Amino acid sequence: MDFTPSEASADLAALTRRLLADKATHDPHGTGGFDTVAWTALGQAGVLDAALPSSLGGGGFGLLEQCAVLTEIGRAVAAVPYLSSITMAASAVAEFGPPELVDRWVLPVLRGERVLAVALSGFTASDGRVSGAQTAVPFAAFAHGFLVAAADEVFLVDAAAAGVSVRPQQTVDHADAGLVELADVPGVPLGGIGEWLRLRGTVGVCAQQLGVVERALELTAAYAAERKQFDHVIGGFQAVRQRLADAYLDVEAVRLTTLQAAWQLTSEVPAAEAVATAKFWAAEAGHRVAHTAVHVHGGVGIDVDHVVHRYFTAAKRLEFQLGAATHQLLALGDLLARPS
Repeated sequence: MDFTPSEASADLAALTRRLLADKATHDPHGTGGFDTVAWTALGQAGVLDAALPSSLGGGGFGLLEQCAVLTEIGRAVAAVPYLSSITMAASAVAEFGPPELVDRWVLPVLRGERVLAVALSGFTASDGRVSGAQTAVPFAAFAHGFLVAAADEVFLVDAAAAGVSVRPQQTVDHADAGLVELADVPGVPLGGIGEWLRLRGTVGVCAQQLGVVERALELTAAYAAERKQFDHVIGGFQAVRQRLADAYLDVEAVRLTTLQAAWQLTSEVPAAEAVATAKFWAAEAGHRVAHTAVHVHGGVGIDVDHVVHRYFTAAKRLEFQLGAATHQLLALGDLLARPS
């Protein structure tokens, strides 16, 4: 495959970077949040609808372009629910939902007026009513609706429905999350698309992690080029150079495996192995790059007020979201063991 970004991907990435540089805000001492200013700005600029079908008024692009946006969101460590609301939920409703659901749920999301969250485990369904619970659902505390996987089907649940309980939770990087509990809540069935959602979501996590570790490495390399010890910049020390070189290789591994997985999904060829491989690298390499950033920065690297701390905690959260490295290895083993 050709790993060169398309013109649309490059343009969307550049626009997203400019918007987030101007609009994104950070509160290192917060207890979870949702950057409504940045989210609304992305909607008004057309970033949210660009990678959705032209029949909805979108740009008609797809997952590869969404990954370009997610990478920039990772670089800015922006608290916006693009992964859950656009890459997963809105894309699923647009693809599999009836027109009335599109009008009610997708279009407000594209304008930056609503948020959709996704919960893929912990639920059961009977006669179209959903029960169960999932912890640490990203952006649940601010969500207007949920896509919930129960047994072999996915349901759209209104957050305002009777029987829905959402309790805010604090994650390691102060991102928004919530404990979602459903008690016999009516849901609108979207079909057996749980695996479709999981694969897209996993690639999205990898793309966001790419932005996090890429920017963390840039900050660390710049620091190593100016920080002096014994009258020499630390970037000149062999041990530091080796760690930075290893981190560069890790970042490129995340980039290539993520693009490979996204391309296979959009090309409608078997992609489960490629997605598991990408998530393995996003988890394993993300862990190594995050720790390299902290170690090279020394004492300031563990200061919660320092910019590099945001990247460390974001990388650690994304490392485990939708499956850690060991989980991906087990999944790959199962896939490879299946008869062809």
